[in-house]
Amino acid sequence: MTSRLAAVLTWTLFCALHAQEAVYTSKTPGPGGTGKVYMGREISHVVGHQAITWLERPERIGEELPDEVIRNMEVKPTDVIADIGAGSGYFSLRLAKLVTNGKVYAVDIQDEMLTFIQVRASAEKLANVISHKGSIQDTKLPENSIDVALMVDAYHEFSHPREMMESIVKALKPGGRLIQLEYRGEDPKVAIKPLHKMTQWQVKREMAAVGLSWKETREFLPMQHFFVFVKE
Repeated sequence: MTSRLAAVLTWTLFCALHAQEAVYTSKTPGPGGTGKVYMGREISHVVGHQAITWLERPERIGEELPDEVIRNMEVKPTDVIADIGAGSGYFSLRLAKLVTNGKVYAVDIQDEMLTFIQVRASAEKLANVISHKGSIQDTKLPENSIDVALMVDAYHEFSHPREMMESIVKALKPGGRLIQLEYRGEDPKVAIKPLHKMTQWQVKREMAAVGLSWKETREFLPMQHFFVFVKE
């Protein structure tokens, strides 16, 4: 290798690494924040497995209308669904009962959450629920393998949102849909910590950055936006 070629390759690598770093900036952490900033938004801390009881609270049925959410997802019995940031499997198990000829990947990075999901799926005899461990940057799902990706109040906690979304887009089949729920950042009456809410404008902007097309936002939930994006 000539010294000139080596210099060019070194510079190319430096530029690539710098571009990657430039996706994120940092600031003094705000309340509940990590100090890491993506597209003007400070990323929040993650709700850990210690919050399983809160995720499974009975009041959630009235607050988040899970049956209405699933009805609006318009899934087919053959669909392969990935519940990204599945947590306790609150939606994964419900969806598994509908996709009788498909399957649900319950994707999380916490072993405790995945174990909880698998125990419940076994108890309910839901063989089409797959506890699937991803990483903070990658769902580790096969390319073009899923029809629908679901994110319920999870995206704003991703420590590497750009990389994770690129991974999700890669896993979606052409024409596949992303369903995203986020607490309404525009609404001061939604009593959720600010970093755990997102505005329509911010969500659309961040999804456009990874090539997803916004299809619609349905406003039928008491506190959350229901977004539909498509992989063209």
